Amino acid sequence: MRKRGAEERKQVPVSVTALILALVLGYVLGSIPFGVILTRMAGAGNLHEIGSGGTGATNVLRTGRKGLAAATLILDLLKGVAVVLVARSVWPGMEALAGVGAIIGHCYPLWLRFRGGKGVATLMGVCLGLAWPIGIVFAVVWIGVLAVTRISSAGGMAAAIAAPIAAQLLGHQLDAPALAAMALVVLWRHRDNIRRLLAGKEPRIGQKH
Repeated sequence: MRKRGAEERKQVPVSVTALILALVLGYVLGSIPFGVILTRMAGAGNLHEIGSGGTGATNVLRTGRKGLAAATLILDLLKGVAVVLVARSVWPGMEALAGVGAIIGHCYPLWLRFRGGKGVATLMGVCLGLAWPIGIVFAVVWIGVLAVTRISSAGGMAAAIAAPIAAQLLGHQLDAPALAAMALVVLWRHRDNIRRLLAGKEPRIGQKH
């Protein structure tokens, strides 16, 4: 069944218009800053002035509002799923490209002067939308590394790296290049975290940034 699906996707003609529209759709939906919206509605402060300045769940958690952080994570994840499902229904074969757009939109939203989040939850949503086994691998690696290290960035980066590898090994080779590109964006957004990890200064969950 998986092989037949892959063959069907290979037969979909590449349309430049569909390609651009899928990328734009992904960017627009991916750039919805749920963390900013929720914290402002709750009067929890300006995320750009808290912790790392990011708009994702990890930084929302630094406001001390666990419920807001959980809601942000879920909504960021769901927008990744939604991007893939919409693209699949309108432009079959362009789902992975729409996912790339979503990650770029989340990390570099135009309306926030390109100051977004780091893309981990949204990438998990994209993975689940593309193929749920890839999403499961992503979640297991993310939670596993986080549980062992108690370092949010380590779990997120490990999961991002695992996604294209899982796609390749689980028979979703057509999605692997796009997932690799998304992983590179996520890693780039974590470049300061990488420097702190190498210096042994990256904070653990519960510590101040």
